[in-house]
Amino acid sequence: MKKGILLVAFGANNLQAHQTLRLLDEQVRSRFGGVNVRLAFTSELIRDRLAAQRVKRDSVVKALEKMAFEKYTHIAVQSLHIIPGVEYEELCADTQAFVDSGRLESIQVGAPLLNSEDDIEHVVSAVLRHLPPSRKPEEGVVFMGHGSSHEGDRCYDAVYQRLQQVDPNIFLGTMDGNHTLDHLLPELKRREIARVWLMPFLSVVGRHARNDMAGSSEDSWKSQIEAAGIRCTPMVLGLAEYSGFVDVWLNHLEATLKLL
Repeated sequence: MKKGILLVAFGANNLQAHQTLRLLDEQVRSRFGGVNVRLAFTSELIRDRLAAQRVKRDSVVKALEKMAFEKYTHIAVQSLHIIPGVEYEELCADTQAFVDSGRLESIQVGAPLLNSEDDIEHVVSAVLRHLPPSRKPEEGVVFMGHGSSHEGDRCYDAVYQRLQQVDPNIFLGTMDGNHTLDHLLPELKRREIARVWLMPFLSVVGRHARNDMAGSSEDSWKSQIEAAGIRCTPMVLGLAEYSGFVDVWLNHLEATLKLL
């Protein structure tokens, strides 16, 4: 038996995201010493952009092909996605194909950040733990996630509802899905919130966090919140930059390794 770990993220092509993933890689190596770790990106667009910059990043299939060639037999694949959506389903299908073909003896896929009721509770606790230190109770905190038409989008709803139970001034919205900013702005106004802390609910910081959330264009979340007369302070850090969220992914990976 030769075990390996493959971390799988959507991908990003900026320095902050790469540093975040590098630190996460180091945490994995530290916690699961003796098991080699690789990284793959699911986004073909991101991989192409990196290739244009002469930076190589493997797809899931390519990374698994290399590991099979290097005689790995048992691989724990850990999703760094937020919800069990389309990308996660494609990841599971890609890994299963290697088992079905007999190229690898065993592959187990670790769940994304939000996959169970326990995950919801742990993530809500992480949110409370990592709020901006200078935020006052009467000030709002708005998280921006990606959202999806996939049924996995319900995970965002579950987190949002739980957050509202513990602190009604914390909101989770998504660019797509059931809770967009159009749904949140009336709530912010109704509660007469004068200041909002705006934070990404994304694994790493990329184009969405920098432009769609905190950008200067009139359709960014920051600009729309300010246009509503609310002071807005963006905090441009991905979830993988906070230990409370990283712990959820690593606990999933630990459980996955035990299944090999």
